[in-house]
Amino acid sequence: MKLKTLLLIIFSLNAVILKAQNNWLTKKQVTEDIKFLTNTLNKKSSYVYLNGYNFNSDFENYLTTIKDSTRLEDFGLFITKTLAKIGDRHSSLATIRGFDLKETLFLPFMYAPQNEKVVVLNFDQNKEFEILIPKFPFLKNIDGIDIQDFLSKTRPEDIKAPKETYFTMAVRDIRDIQKNYLLLNKSLPKEVKLTLSDSTLQNDTILVVPIIDKLKRLRPWDEKFERAYVRVKDEDFNKPEIIEKLFSIKNDIAYIRLPEMADSDEAPFLFDKLNLFMQSIQNSSKAMIIDVRSNSGGTRDVMYEFAKYLVHPDSVYVVNATRQRGPLPLPKDYKKSLKNRFLFPFSKLDNREQKKATDFLENFEPVYELNEKKYSEYYFGLLNGKKFTKPTFYYNRPVYILANEKTFSAASVFVSAFKGLPNIKIVGVTTDGSSGNSEWVDLPNSKLFGKISTMVSFQKDGQILDGYGTEPDIKIERDINQILWQSDTQLEKLKDLILTEN
Repeated sequence: MKLKTLLLIIFSLNAVILKAQNNWLTKKQVTEDIKFLTNTLNKKSSYVYLNGYNFNSDFENYLTTIKDSTRLEDFGLFITKTLAKIGDRHSSLATIRGFDLKETLFLPFMYAPQNEKVVVLNFDQNKEFEILIPKFPFLKNIDGIDIQDFLSKTRPEDIKAPKETYFTMAVRDIRDIQKNYLLLNKSLPKEVKLTLSDSTLQNDTILVVPIIDKLKRLRPWDEKFERAYVRVKDEDFNKPEIIEKLFSIKNDIAYIRLPEMADSDEAPFLFDKLNLFMQSIQNSSKAMIIDVRSNSGGTRDVMYEFAKYLVHPDSVYVVNATRQRGPLPLPKDYKKSLKNRFLFPFSKLDNREQKKATDFLENFEPVYELNEKKYSEYYFGLLNGKKFTKPTFYYNRPVYILANEKTFSAASVFVSAFKGLPNIKIVGVTTDGSSGNSEWVDLPNSKLFGKISTMVSFQKDGQILDGYGTEPDIKIERDINQILWQSDTQLEKLKDLILTEN
């Protein structure tokens, strides 16, 4: 055997051994990582202990269950579940990264949420969505496990999400059967029994389906309007062919679609188009729809751009109140981060704003009373009609903000901020609220990493955003035609409602 070949074999074996070793952690390494994470949470996490959950006991119990070593993926799952119970949606949605569950086996078909039921879909010969068995459209059981019970255990990272958000995300993951059986602590068989049912859930049929490999799996179901922008990056919102599709007017109803909360520096042409469009509809529209469904967030720049038109020039509103966790008084970098979110302390407000903030606090009943030694004073998010860039005009016609259960982070702040303002209605379903001013945390031994929120963000009614979201004024849910991509029923129903009311 040639030396070069021998060296190659040795190198390959060493790589395999190293990879195997990296997939295991000693109890000492786990203990050190848990100690590091405990210190980080106690020092920085804004939501820790607020909902009554004490992660320390779970950490202690976990250390008693492992022997001399444990697998990286087992530790990663444990940390994911633990952080999710704190109620920090930024840490939950990002989940803990740096480990791989090595998913190679899946269920056939696609699974979509309709109200509180699960629709089973497939492709027809034209590659269009179709209900797998029209007479029995809904999934009732998986291997004898009631689907609601099944779903309640298979999305631990979203355990504190709003109900609609959790259901949608868990349904989307039904396909990932290998991961789900791991979470259920069950052995995965070669075939799985699916019980399908009719609309009454009283009449059933049984399907025994094979487990399929990665190459045969179908893409998880998503909304049609969401899928269209899944690969679009921030800078792409400067391209005319993308921007133009986001704005339209028909039957005197102006429509603006916001797939994400773009940064004004990264997408200046989008903001230019927004302002041109608003000018164009000033006298040609009777109402406006702003669609933020499945918008996962970004910056608050778009919110303040819209505020130029949606807030009366003589009005001042407190729309968000936050308190920052950190060393007191807050260091400059914390203050800068809050300022970038258009959040300011009382001392930085003008006289009118201070009066509004004072009146606001007199009636404000926060769901949590925070420790004065650990959290900053309140930082306020305000919409002050006199401070927006001119020239603009006040759009004094009905405005409808269309949101869904995947409206997240800065997009959920957008919905919360405008709710209750004159002429504005929130439509759709409850958002996946979150506003955390997050920081990345890296564990030293396992190299797991994830986000931890450092700010508690309150809505105007005193409730936090994380885990609760913002409820709509007018509830409109998707129907089967929207699931099948045959229509955008939520949008169509809203337009019909606007035409009826106006």
